[in-house]
Amino acid sequence: MTQPHLTVITHPLVQHKLTIMRKHDVSTAGFRRLLREISLLLAYEVTRELELTTTTIQTPMCEMQAPTLEGKKLALISILRAGNGLLDGILEMIPSARVGFVGLYRDPETLKPVEYYCKVPNLLDQRMTIVVDPMLATGNSSVAAIDMLKERGAKNLRFLCLLASPEGVERMRQAHPDVPVYTASLDEGLDDHGYIVPGLGDAGDRMFGTK
Repeated sequence: MTQPHLTVITHPLVQHKLTIMRKHDVSTAGFRRLLREISLLLAYEVTRELELTTTTIQTPMCEMQAPTLEGKKLALISILRAGNGLLDGILEMIPSARVGFVGLYRDPETLKPVEYYCKVPNLLDQRMTIVVDPMLATGNSSVAAIDMLKERGAKNLRFLCLLASPEGVERMRQAHPDVPVYTASLDEGLDDHGYIVPGLGDAGDRMFGTK
């Protein structure tokens, strides 16, 4: 399903693996493995618009003009800590990508993001920049991360998540209408604590076994 600003990736393998991940009794190792597998599939969609040029190569048969990626290596930005689960899988697909990290935590009372770390590649203004975080819940952390990246020059941005809430998607649309959101599922909404429902719990806790 594709809407302005939002693409829900409905590939059968993505949906099947996501269903397994949602189950409360999936092991930490299993959750981590499934997230890596799904991230490979999601990477295909979020990079669909990468620009191409041509280069001359020699095949075993003849010389030809062949397509190749154009411009600077793209940048992958993980919102710590849960974003690393998506990052690892995408790097298997795009090992030459430049990598950055944004550290934000959510104040449990205000649900507002608090910055504690930011280290990103240079020349963001010349790179497609893909921001990854498994959960787009309230949208506050995602908006704050993209604010930080734009302040550092990023212009061509994408946001990739595993699950999104309607509230988070709307928050992103209002704050950054130029940043498309890619997700495997648009869930029902948020509970009183700001968690996605039906969701899959806290992705970071389930990934790292800190639940």
